Amino acid sequence: MKRSPETNTIAARHVTPDPDPLIIPRHIAVIMDGNGRWAKARGLTRLAGHREGVKSAREIVRVCGELGVEALTLYTFSTENFRRSRAEVDALMTLLITTVGREVRNLMENNVRLSVIGRTEQIAPATRRALESAVDKLKSNTGLHLVLAIAYGSRQEILDTVNRLIEGGRALKDEAEFTEALYTKGIPDPDLIIRTSGEYRLSNFLLWQSAYAELVVCQTLWPDFRRAELLDALREFSQRERRFGARPQ
Repeated sequence: MKRSPETNTIAARHVTPDPDPLIIPRHIAVIMDGNGRWAKARGLTRLAGHREGVKSAREIVRVCGELGVEALTLYTFSTENFRRSRAEVDALMTLLITTVGREVRNLMENNVRLSVIGRTEQIAPATRRALESAVDKLKSNTGLHLVLAIAYGSRQEILDTVNRLIEGGRALKDEAEFTEALYTKGIPDPDLIIRTSGEYRLSNFLLWQSAYAELVVCQTLWPDFRRAELLDALREFSQRERRFGARPQ
């Protein structure tokens, strides 16, 4: 099996009983879908589903750090999510504040660095302040780079980037320069995008950056997505032959 130079390998005995080693992506991006359906199936509120989803996020961050993943991007709140009811949006912003406050110590202990991408000016001021504080506290860490996509939409990101370049009177020579002007500047493009809940779409997530990413769709709803499901996704990724537009020799 060909292995991309942009991925790392880790001995299977350390992470899985499978006979072949897993290929560990440099960057995993996750569309965390299914919180509402998970809650509805249990007769719970949507907020209860979001709270359970936080537990999945905590575990996936920890496992990615253990595996040596360089960057993990979580699609936390899209620009389209603002169309939800005011009550749900307010509850989600409050949950973000609470979660960030609780998780900073744990992230610090695990050497996790934090970034936030998106139109953060649209986020409630209290939530934005909590996120900025967490980013500042964790900025010197050197382990897993956790990226939260909040008030994020990929079309909006591309539009914002183009407008910023036009305003600056800057002409670009190639795609690499445009990539370095995006919200995700300095972060490698995702090798693997995981979507939970069985939906086969990108939902306006990292459209430019995911040009050559492998997409793995998991039927599991996000609140039930934990270490075992992540390893299953990595096993599938490890069987893919990544050609980046070229034919195999």
